[in-house]
Parts: sequence; C-alpha cells; structure tokens
Amino acid sequence: MTSTPFRADWISKSLAGIVLGFFAAMSICGLFFLLPLQIGRSGEAQLIMWLLGPIWLTILSTCFLFRSGARAWFWLGLTNVVLYALYFLFKSF
Repeated sequence: MTSTPFRADWISKSLAGIVLGFFAAMSICGLFFLLPLQIGRSGEAQLIMWLLGPIWLTILSTCFLFRSGARAWFWLGLTNVVLYALYFLFKSF
C-alpha cells in the first residue's frame, strides 16, 4: 500500500479560504440583497447578516479539497471575479 505524501500547503489553502472566501461570501450576500424579497429592508439586512457566516465557513471548509494552494487561490479568485461581475451587473438594473 502506497500513501500519498503530506502536502504542506494547508496554510496557502487556509488563507485562500479566509480571504477570498470572505469576499465570495460578501458577494453572494450582496446578490441575495438584490432579490426582491417582501420582508422589508430590516428583515433583509438581518437575513444577509446571518447568512454571511455559514456561507463563508462553507467556502472555507471546502477550500481544503483543492489539490494545491495555488489551485485554491486561482479558482476562488476566478469565482470572486464572476460573482462580483454578476453583482455589479444585476445592481445596475
């Protein structure tokens, strides 16, 4: 039985999940804020405030599934670009 070597890039993956995951979670919450919900602005603000943590932690916990830290940075960075492009696109309507 052969074992795969331990990858020492968990710090890079963690930082990608913390930094880029936070900004991705913020853009996802911003997209939720643009939805026409019928709960009032105060209710929407509470919903988004409470959604930020679970979304961020979900992204942070899945960043360890990448093969390397560089891939985590690349794919989370690309995800951020797409999410913020969608946010600013929908915000202009």
